[in-house]
Amino acid sequence: MINNLQSDIVILREMEENDWKDVHKYASQQKVCQYQPWGPNSEQETKDFVQQVLRDAKKEPRSRFVFAVIVKESGEMVGAGEINIRDFSNRVGEIAYIVNPQYWGKGYATEVAKLLIAYGFNEFSLHRIFATCDPRNIGSSRVLEKIGMIKEGRMRENLLLRDGWRDSLLYSILEHEFFLDKIT
Repeated sequence: MINNLQSDIVILREMEENDWKDVHKYASQQKVCQYQPWGPNSEQETKDFVQQVLRDAKKEPRSRFVFAVIVKESGEMVGAGEINIRDFSNRVGEIAYIVNPQYWGKGYATEVAKLLIAYGFNEFSLHRIFATCDPRNIGSSRVLEKIGMIKEGRMRENLLLRDGWRDSLLYSILEHEFFLDKIT
């Protein structure tokens, strides 16, 4: 079991089986998954997602770490954040986050992304952490830029959605950039 990660406003704890109910509150909404290749989820799809997260947590070596996002003040679960080790040899990780639309604009995604990046660099000695987002997802682009990730470019038609191919913006931060930012 991993220790919780926390900031002033959120706690990230490992996902648990009963979290599917809170996950389903947002994963069943069209506007949450409009830029994703999944969803809106049925209850069974959400339960299957959480079960897959739990199976992935038991793998050795473990490469996927999925956290429930808990608002410190209220104790409510409002989203999820995850970091995946994509390449152990080259020390590369990828972060992703999702927040229930009821809680958009409150800084939760930014806090989650910061915690995931710090976790990746501090716990796994990663060299590079990246994230992608749909160019139409302005909120997510702002989060990635706000936390110090650099926009590397645009990957053309790299993800198939229900309405056709989508481009992805690619952002990253390097280990020395993260630690330099912590010093200054």
